[in-house]
Amino acid sequence: MTQSTKEHWNAIYQNKKLNAVSWFQEKPTISIDLINNLAIEKTASIIDVGGGDSLLVDYLLEEGYTNITVLDISEKAIAKAKDRLGNKADKINWIVSDILDFKSENQFDVWHDRAAFHFITSQKGIEKYIKGFDKYVTSNGSVILGTFSKTGPEKCSGIPITQYSEESIKALFEPLFKKESCLEQDHLTPFDTLQNFIFCTLKKQ
Repeated sequence: MTQSTKEHWNAIYQNKKLNAVSWFQEKPTISIDLINNLAIEKTASIIDVGGGDSLLVDYLLEEGYTNITVLDISEKAIAKAKDRLGNKADKINWIVSDILDFKSENQFDVWHDRAAFHFITSQKGIEKYIKGFDKYVTSNGSVILGTFSKTGPEKCSGIPITQYSEESIKALFEPLFKKESCLEQDHLTPFDTLQNFIFCTLKKQ
């Protein structure tokens, strides 16, 4: 992503309310359920890639998870999330970075991404993303990937995206990660339109 992409997202988060963007979820039920289904310890390290000011982090704290990282390209999004959480924000590790530039000394037991991956449209970028989370996911760790499906929108926030199917996700990530399950969800936007997502849980091999 370019600097102009960063500016694009900063402008959106600065000028729009939380519930006035198409990706808003009052409760990210599928993500919460998929994380809970992993049956991990509450101290397991979780990163939400492209988390912005998503409410997922709020619910993870409510569920008792204690080692949470939120990464987003937009510092405006993270600032809004911090303001919303108040003192609870101190419990979260916040990172402002383009995911393709992300570097860390830490690894994560769970890599959750409902926001960033489908915006990567070049083969080089996709390969870099996969190499990145292969490096940063712990041995036997899990990836929960939510992307636009083949019947989902072709753009989001005016930006072209890449659509995926269960088969294309499996082909991309094996043999590094084994597909454990996939499901589709119709996301109802605040504008009463439907966006079809596919969520897959992948296990590091």
